[in-house]
Amino acid sequence: MMTFKGSIVALVTPFKKGKVDFDAFQQLVEWHVASGTHGLVPCGTTGETPTLSTEEHKSIVKACLEAANGKVPVIAGAGSNATDKAVDLARFADKSGADGILVVTPYYNKPTQEGMYQHFKAVNDAVGIPVILYNVPGRTGVEISVETVVRLAALKNIAGIKDASVDLGRPLQIRVALGDDFIQLSGEDATVAAYLAQGGHGCISVTANVAPRLCADLHNAWAKKDWKNFERARDALLPLHKALFIETSPSPAKYCLSRLGKIGEELRLPLVPVTPPTRQKLDEAMEFAGIFKTGRKTLKKAGKR
Repeated sequence: MMTFKGSIVALVTPFKKGKVDFDAFQQLVEWHVASGTHGLVPCGTTGETPTLSTEEHKSIVKACLEAANGKVPVIAGAGSNATDKAVDLARFADKSGADGILVVTPYYNKPTQEGMYQHFKAVNDAVGIPVILYNVPGRTGVEISVETVVRLAALKNIAGIKDASVDLGRPLQIRVALGDDFIQLSGEDATVAAYLAQGGHGCISVTANVAPRLCADLHNAWAKKDWKNFERARDALLPLHKALFIETSPSPAKYCLSRLGKIGEELRLPLVPVTPPTRQKLDEAMEFAGIFKTGRKTLKKAGKR
């Protein structure tokens, strides 16, 4: 089994004239592999998955697996607020050769802790690959409790959690309860340093879409206890972490990728392109990180303050 740690990118889904742009998607995956990204998540929140048809979703997972070609692990998004659909997507990912699946807590229907347990158990029972729970209460309206995580961890395939909670006590509580073998991945780029210090193993990252090498550098430095380079990468990334959420993600990330010449900026409604003031802030944040030059006087580069 491939290990899930370090900088794992929550991939955007490129569109062109309303269709999934598979050529651009393949090139994105190849860029991430070449840039040192440690893992790939197609069809997560950042991939605008709620706007995808089931056929598109499955085609993107297959395209990601083909482009990655076994070089880095692929954790396929398989989330839905309908358990039967989540099971279907999970089975497809398993049969297609995904290394793991990412399953979000059911959104909108607001299940109880018992409902969440039964939802994830149904997915667990349907597959033979690692299942990563996904806790993101800011988007789903529910939060899976530490107690429910511990209960789920007793099941065969529940291997870890992506946690986008603001409570940075959770990773330490989970680590104490379940040990270091239970995979813990941050879902919040801006607090990843604190998350790692509390027992985390990596981050499923939005920022890695735009700065894959710098995000990989951060996690490589952490693993080597190279604190000088860790701090350099951490500080360089901070303005970008913040700017990428000025407006609803992944609109800012798609703008940045369009500026870098990787994909078009196209989104699917109800998401829309970012406003001109946000564009300027994103340009400045990319320049601060050393991945883009605006040609304007802007923030000083990281390490030169």
